[in-house]
Amino acid sequence: MLTLPSWRASFPGLAGISEQVSRLLDRKAHTTKLRQGTVIFGPGSPAENLLLLVSGTVRVQQLSEAGREIVLYRVHSGESCVLTTACLLAFEDYSAEGIAETDVEAVLIPRDDFDELMSLSKEFRAFVFEAYSKRITDLFLVIEEIAFKRMDIRVAQKLLALMGDDKTLHLTHQKFAIELGTAREVVSRQLKEFERRGWLNLSRGTIELTDPNSIRRLAETP
Repeated sequence: MLTLPSWRASFPGLAGISEQVSRLLDRKAHTTKLRQGTVIFGPGSPAENLLLLVSGTVRVQQLSEAGREIVLYRVHSGESCVLTTACLLAFEDYSAEGIAETDVEAVLIPRDDFDELMSLSKEFRAFVFEAYSKRITDLFLVIEEIAFKRMDIRVAQKLLALMGDDKTLHLTHQKFAIELGTAREVVSRQLKEFERRGWLNLSRGTIELTDPNSIRRLAETP
């Protein structure tokens, strides 16, 4: 497991904190390892720690009243979870869930210590709010995509974003629909149209991109 001073190398925004705050951070923060698939937080649960991700990926998603899931964002190495930050600042419970998409190593800063660090250090506050403002901008883009962008363009963009080195996506139509925040039937219909055009091949749990250049041209449509 990482020693506490070394994990800060993953977070350049903490480089300017004072010696006093550094000692407090090293004393209060602790590392944890989580297995892939672990539910880290869920709707209605309180935020007890600031989450700083050292390695791995956390998927944050929300479930609508109609039962439809949508991926809001992912937390990657060197990032903090903005929903956790918002809940800590507002003393509110989570409204979405965070799931370890891979094996994860993270640093946790307990709520009381987070409050103390926020009051003591303008550099720590700047680190927290810079990550917060960037993710809020990303969330507005998600809203814009869902509300205004054509579904075929959104599907094309998401195919390219999730495509592996072998030009293949290993996921079901249902999971792909969750990525887009839409119904499985909508995604299946669009993927079958792409298959008809010869852009991809569909099989159970697999989407193979056979003509990524055509998909890219659609994805780049204004």
